[in-house]
Amino acid sequence: MKKRESTQLQRVIGYFHGTIFLFSVIIGAGIFIAPKGVLKYSSLNVGVSLSIWAACAIVSMMAALSHAELGTTFPRSGAQYCFLKRSLGPFIAFFYIWVNLFSAPAGIAARGLLLAGYIMQPFYPGCFVPEMPKKCLALAILWCLGILNARGVKEVAWFQTVSTVVKMTVLCFISITGIVLLVRGRKENLARFENAFDAEVPGASQIAEAFLQGLYAYSGWGVLVRIAGELKNPGENIPKCLITALSLVALTYLLVNISYLAVLTPKEIMSSDAVAVTWMDRVIPSMQWAISIGVSASIFSSLNCTVFSTSRILYVASQEGQLPLILSTLNIHSCPLVAVIQMLIFASIITIPSDLILLISYVGFIDWIQLGLMMMGLLKLRIQEPNLPRPYKVRLPFVFGTMAMSLFLVLTPIIKSPKMHHVYVLLFLFSGLLFYLPFVHFNLNSPYFNKITCFLQLLLNVSPGNDTDECISAEGTLQKNPPEIAAKKE
Repeated sequence: MKKRESTQLQRVIGYFHGTIFLFSVIIGAGIFIAPKGVLKYSSLNVGVSLSIWAACAIVSMMAALSHAELGTTFPRSGAQYCFLKRSLGPFIAFFYIWVNLFSAPAGIAARGLLLAGYIMQPFYPGCFVPEMPKKCLALAILWCLGILNARGVKEVAWFQTVSTVVKMTVLCFISITGIVLLVRGRKENLARFENAFDAEVPGASQIAEAFLQGLYAYSGWGVLVRIAGELKNPGENIPKCLITALSLVALTYLLVNISYLAVLTPKEIMSSDAVAVTWMDRVIPSMQWAISIGVSASIFSSLNCTVFSTSRILYVASQEGQLPLILSTLNIHSCPLVAVIQMLIFASIITIPSDLILLISYVGFIDWIQLGLMMMGLLKLRIQEPNLPRPYKVRLPFVFGTMAMSLFLVLTPIIKSPKMHHVYVLLFLFSGLLFYLPFVHFNLNSPYFNKITCFLQLLLNVSPGNDTDECISAEGTLQKNPPEIAAKKE
């Protein structure tokens, strides 16, 4: 890399591309697999299922607007991490990083498997896609994502714009077709909506699980806070983008679910691994390939956005000394390449299991634990530092509502119907102590770490960023080059 070349994260994303990023990451795998999970935990009750989808939209909007204060108060990439370190201390910040090291790759693996299934389904009409070819294709997709991200933010933004047009075309077609079928009033299309609430009503623990499935389809609204250091005017653009994108997504999701149920019975949805493809096979069989392409583009763009945003969190944590220094290096396209590679290696390993609904439960359960902690930190910081500059300040009822929902989704399944995977998740969370105490708290180091860092820098042609990213000082003012990072560079 040339000595005078500037390597830093650039503020190049405005309101339009910020909204596109939200569309890209939210409308991905969720709307194509979550309907199956929501129906399963709603006891195949159509009325309850649609009600949960509507409630998930309200909860997501409330949580997203509460979460937005983090990115506007700390306008740098990885704002969640900076906020938690400031409000709840370095251990909770490390806990957040520890969770993201594995939960983000788990979500990427789940979407990669789903994408591979959609691409291959037309080649196996009327039967399930074999597991081995699907997993091999999923791995190939993940590493193609790595290549795209390595090209930098401008290429990623261009790709997201094109793919968003494709996915919205597919979803609008599904929605409009469902409306047309219902307006025509055929008996078989209206059957699922007549006496929709007459089926079995699920219990509290099942409703909590159904919410986790539905909220997974809305997940990703935190992407703008993660990349706040690459946004123009984050204090204004983050709330505006969230309101625009989530309102349109909520309307789209309701219409798509109604369309699915107008064509397929709940049992048919439950037996399908690719609901949209099954839907198209019933409506226009000759166009099945088209919806596979559209859905594939949708999931791929969502995956791409997840890789892009999560790598920024690892980048910032590395700058703060809680992850290896090599993760805070950038290539000539201002991409934290090593952080991207590390995520994709973990996702490739997690691709081995293929129970998508279980993976969604893992990811959703952990995400809502994290969000609850962030709301606690937000309240604490409001009390301790009332004069901290806050360009956007969310109303407290939204914060308390988000905390209540977090407690409901995390505690209800554990209390009402505890399962082994809840124990595994909690054990995993506390296992972070085994790494925090020696490597972060006591700062144990080894000369081999420095040798590995130098070797990887030369191999991948990366270097530490110039670090012109804005950071909040202890007095609540914006400053450049935090002292602890500058010392590391020296």
